[in-house]
Amino acid sequence: MARVFGSTIFAQPIARVWALIRDFNGHESWHPAVERSRIEFDEPADKVGAVRRFRLRGGGEIREQLLALSDREHSFRYFIVEAPVALRDYVAEMRLKPVTGEDATYCEWRAEFDPPPSERESLTRFVREEIVAAGFAAIRQALTHERAPTVARVAPEPAQTDARAVVLTRYGGPEALEMRGLAVPPPGSDEARLRQTAIGVNFIDVYCRRGGFTLVPPGGVLGMEAAGVVERLGPGVNGLSVGDRVAYACAPPGAYTTARNMRADMLVKLPPGLTDRQAAALMLKGITASFLLHDVYAVKPGDFVLIHAAAGGVGQLLCRWAKALGARVVGVVSSPAKAQIARALGCDLVLLSGQPDLIEATRRFAEGEGAHVAYDAVGADTFDRSVAALRPRGHLVSFGQASGDVGARSIDALASGSVTLSRPNYSHYTDTPAKLAAQTSRLFAALAAGHIEAAEPRVYPLADASRAHADLEGRRTTGAIVLTP
Repeated sequence: MARVFGSTIFAQPIARVWALIRDFNGHESWHPAVERSRIEFDEPADKVGAVRRFRLRGGGEIREQLLALSDREHSFRYFIVEAPVALRDYVAEMRLKPVTGEDATYCEWRAEFDPPPSERESLTRFVREEIVAAGFAAIRQALTHERAPTVARVAPEPAQTDARAVVLTRYGGPEALEMRGLAVPPPGSDEARLRQTAIGVNFIDVYCRRGGFTLVPPGGVLGMEAAGVVERLGPGVNGLSVGDRVAYACAPPGAYTTARNMRADMLVKLPPGLTDRQAAALMLKGITASFLLHDVYAVKPGDFVLIHAAAGGVGQLLCRWAKALGARVVGVVSSPAKAQIARALGCDLVLLSGQPDLIEATRRFAEGEGAHVAYDAVGADTFDRSVAALRPRGHLVSFGQASGDVGARSIDALASGSVTLSRPNYSHYTDTPAKLAAQTSRLFAALAAGHIEAAEPRVYPLADASRAHADLEGRRTTGAIVLTP
């Protein structure tokens, strides 16, 4: 067994070094030997088990698998699955440590492999010089923006950074979305600039694109949810460091881009076990489920809860979380395939939205009286049936309009059952750091307790945002959708 050990000190803070090397698919941006790289099967780059395939500039391909990654220890391990040379059983680890009393970082790089005896000397030299030493030099050059690998001075950061963004060209259908270049200025006071790695797609984006919500004018950028890495901090920012993994799910819109500035106090640090894609799929929908189940109507053990679009992104979270709170859940879905998903979520009764006896079936299941609360994100097509499926003094929570606005209606229909109607606005529960912290703390606690799951989302490239919108509107998706730059 051959072993190679290398170490060096970078005259940079540990967060900056970690932000550069942490991305398992990011070495093509700094290592001179790598021509291009991709993660197989479109898996998250920080998912343990993910395999990166990269082509060398001199020809040949290497496949490496991520074995472990720790943000706390600032370390990762990987294994060479396939290489053009005989690096059998090759396992390597990189580990960072802050240098005591200095704003510098100590880096260790260890490699162990089993070469053929005839090639032991040449392969050991190759790993030491072409992988470890060349890698250290490339990292140092990327950190300092200097040609000489021994210079430890940081070059000035540019006044702005270039990004790629999906722009709303006009109000209309999915074809109104177009990929364009975007200049992102330096972060202002109390702001942070993010390199975004995963962007959530939500029905509010569809409403904005159609012009039903005027939050984003033509020429603007959609999206209220994303995850990424802090690249730069503006003046006055406390509690964040360059390299922190964060997410947000709040106004202002503008998430459909590779980089952006955000209010630092509205960014949420991600727990280690949550990937960027999971976070971008979870934050807005999870916060919505949090205030719907606890603040708009406080679900109690024994309550009968009716949930429309139960197989959708918010619907899945509502079903699991309501069950964890002790409720008996009726899930309404649009197809038999989605009915299987609703049953797997734990719904006690699953109904198809088109079946004629939906109201009667709900009432029969709910002790002959009807549901205590109905959560309706569909809108025009389901509003009347939601009211009719409630028991006296029931509560209708209308929080979406996937099928269209419910329109002008008389409140007399509510009086027959003394029904309470709520139309909650997301921003009223998340528009201050304190409100946002209360919701995210509750969300992460439910996640840690196993009451809900951060499922893997359906992934589209950022350039295919229009296709993602078309599939979402066409009800061809289940669960959450994210865009990846």
